[in-house]
Amino acid sequence: MKLSLFHSLQNPCRLYLLPFKSRTLNATQLAQFSTHPQQQISHQPHNKSISYSNLLSQCVASKSVRVGKQIHAHLIRFGFSQDSTFRNHLINVYAKSRFFGHARKLLDQCPEPHLVAWSALISGYAQNGLSREALSAFHEMHGLGVKSNEFTFPSVLKACSSSKDLRLGMQVHGVVYVTGFESNEFVANALVVMYSKCGEFGDARKLFDVMQERNVVSWNALFSCYVQSDFLLEAMDLFEEMVLSGVRPDEYSLSSIINVCTGLGDGRRGRKLHGYVVKLGYDSDLFSANALVDMYAKVICLEDAVSVFEEIAQPDVVSWNAVIAGCVLHNCHGRALKFFRQLGGSGIYPNMFTLSSALKACAGLAFEKLGQQLHSFLIKMDTESDSYVKVGLIDMYCKCEIMTDARLLLNMMSKKDMIACNAVISGHSQMAEDIEAVTLFPEMHREGIGFNDTTLSTVLKSIASMQAVKVCEQVHALSIKTGFLSDRYVINSLLDAYGKCGQVENAVRIFEECKTEDLVAFTSMITAYAQYEQGEEALKLYVQMLHRGNEPDSFVCSSLLNACANLSAYEQGKQIHVHILKFGFLSDTFAGNSLVNMYAKCGSIEDAGRAFSEVPQRGIVSWSAMIGGLAQHGHGKEAINMFNQMLGDGISPNHITLVSVLCACNHAGLVTEARKYFESMKELFGVVPREEHYACMIDILGRAGKIQEAMELVNTMPFQANASVWGSLLGAARIHKNVDLGECAADMLLVLEPEKSGTHVLLANIYAAAGMWDKVAKMRRLMKNNQVKKEPGMSWIEVQDKVHTFIVGDRSHLRSREIYVKLDELLDRIHKAGYVPMVENDLHDVEQSEKERLLRYHSEKLAVAFALIATPPGAPIRVKKNLRVCVDCHTAFKFICKITSREIIVRDVNRFHHFKDGSCSCGDYW
Repeated sequence: MKLSLFHSLQNPCRLYLLPFKSRTLNATQLAQFSTHPQQQISHQPHNKSISYSNLLSQCVASKSVRVGKQIHAHLIRFGFSQDSTFRNHLINVYAKSRFFGHARKLLDQCPEPHLVAWSALISGYAQNGLSREALSAFHEMHGLGVKSNEFTFPSVLKACSSSKDLRLGMQVHGVVYVTGFESNEFVANALVVMYSKCGEFGDARKLFDVMQERNVVSWNALFSCYVQSDFLLEAMDLFEEMVLSGVRPDEYSLSSIINVCTGLGDGRRGRKLHGYVVKLGYDSDLFSANALVDMYAKVICLEDAVSVFEEIAQPDVVSWNAVIAGCVLHNCHGRALKFFRQLGGSGIYPNMFTLSSALKACAGLAFEKLGQQLHSFLIKMDTESDSYVKVGLIDMYCKCEIMTDARLLLNMMSKKDMIACNAVISGHSQMAEDIEAVTLFPEMHREGIGFNDTTLSTVLKSIASMQAVKVCEQVHALSIKTGFLSDRYVINSLLDAYGKCGQVENAVRIFEECKTEDLVAFTSMITAYAQYEQGEEALKLYVQMLHRGNEPDSFVCSSLLNACANLSAYEQGKQIHVHILKFGFLSDTFAGNSLVNMYAKCGSIEDAGRAFSEVPQRGIVSWSAMIGGLAQHGHGKEAINMFNQMLGDGISPNHITLVSVLCACNHAGLVTEARKYFESMKELFGVVPREEHYACMIDILGRAGKIQEAMELVNTMPFQANASVWGSLLGAARIHKNVDLGECAADMLLVLEPEKSGTHVLLANIYAAAGMWDKVAKMRRLMKNNQVKKEPGMSWIEVQDKVHTFIVGDRSHLRSREIYVKLDELLDRIHKAGYVPMVENDLHDVEQSEKERLLRYHSEKLAVAFALIATPPGAPIRVKKNLRVCVDCHTAFKFICKITSREIIVRDVNRFHHFKDGSCSCGDYW
């Protein structure tokens, strides 16, 4: 849409004064009247009274006080000012036009109290919203002994309604009853309205039921009170009762009941009422048509709303507002602005509500230039200071990502309100300006500006992104103090924030204490468990969620798949896959990507490939997951082919994709290919190598024995080497038994990560391989003195939806005796097949037989032995280990997979090993 279409916004708002109609009094008549008063008014007193009275009545109808004053001057000039009839008309003109000083002066000039004069004054006060003054005048009149009539009582009761003065209203009711006006139609209607607006609907209904004559005005009186008090169902019942009683609704009844349908969201009744409007011939009534446009837009269908709008012969600003707001509600922002442009050409000038909707449309489309034009237009209209408009402007600037102007507008507000502050906090949060979002919250709190659930939820979102635990605890305490911990939005935001801050225990405590059972709360908790490697708890909570009747969404399923991936829980991952199919999430890209990741990390690269082929819209995350999976499984060439296919599909890699490509080259020993990708990634893909890319390349060179080249890369890279780089070099030193490199790398790692036991263990392995047992003993003493404990080797295996954990030499398992018998049997069989224990990497300075005994019961061997007795024959065995699989276990598994005819898939800390038919997929290169 071209912004030039809205050039008219730059014109200042023109003000049109409505002319005084000829049927009331025009300037020519007034001039003729002032020049020849005797010709204009008959000498007969009766005719004279009628003429002046008509003229003054017309002034009341148009509130033309200027003309009324001119007539008043004529009456004084020609000696008619003492006439009580004229005086009463003049009081009425002044009172209705809010010139109460003039009205009261005329009243005080009356030689004796006059009911009509007092009634005119009280009516003027009441109609202009001055309830207190109206009631004061009534008291004064009553004190003078002037009795009210059927014209006075409705005005007094209206003042009681506006001021919610039930006590005085009941007193007036008593006077009405005593004076016999209770049966008067106008007085009775006013009593019904008074009781309704004072909240006494029972009394209002009783009065209504005893009314002798109930016309459509009577029904509308009670009906409007129900609507204004949001008793929408009662209003609907009352309307149906009115129709059944034979009273024909008028345009006011119909427009009101259509608004009721809008409030109830009852489109079915709304359509029936549309037919009723047409049947009664009110389809050309502007009020009913506007109500229909609003109802269709909010409840049924935007197209129907537009159809009704287009049938309005002369739409007013309310009509335009309804259709424009409807378009915005349905996110048809371009269409809203198109209607806005048409409004500008119709000759009708927009009001604040029109411009507010236009601002929302600009915000939705991020049309900052048009939004700024609207801002200029609002300044010219002098409505920019209106708080409702200013909030709309702030929201527009926030969504157009012009936070400087949004903050400027907020600071210019003479009295900042909560909605404006919420809009700015939300804007900062959406733009990842989390510090600004979080710091604005205490500022508004100090200034005494209130906050609500939206404020807290938005602030907690930014806290979660910052992982600011202490701030999260403060907001938590404030939520408890102010009673917001009962609000489910705040609860869910706290769960999410604590989860993302790694405070899973705090999240669990809130979840259990607040007993929340909605899907968002379960999603937050499941995600927290999955993210912080508590996958078993995530799966348990999912079962609990299903038992409570909550159906999962794609986000829950994605989190569960990540939990299964971390656990290598292949069977449970397949069950989640079934749920994804059952609930129709297969077309969801997030769920599809998580499936690829889960199957790859659970050791089934074939299933990962099938899941990848079913992802509807493969983006960079999908491709990266598949390439990374192939790399982890040692399929380096396939990973590179997949990468080239991705490039052919027009998808540009990001830094994560290129890490996966380098890992693929690493696991397959493709040094030349790795060097090509590393050296050209900036030129070809615009990705500047990061620390992880350098670490990967150094690892590739180190594993390939190119130690000198690896060290040159360390010395020339643009940042200081981190633990990953030195870890790669330490690993290369172990592979190539390079003691000097090992010591150099270990020295750096002990400075960077002194608490990590892996450094001590690897260096000790290097010493042991070189037969340097004195230095092995020295490393052990160093670990003991520094209280560094070696991380125990642990292995996990999933059997029948349960994850079993094993530690070296562990005998705590319920089937421990069977496991050890099976393992001893296996080791005897593979010994006969040619297996020789790989004792050279054992750190213990003991006899070879003792070393063999220590290697015999490693955790991964126990896990495989358990799988052989607990799973069906021929089923693949999937084991996950927290450390690098040892050389002896790697050798043993090549024999075991052959003699048992089982595929053994081991996922260690670095990669997957597929043992099948006596060999491993890594080709002994790991």
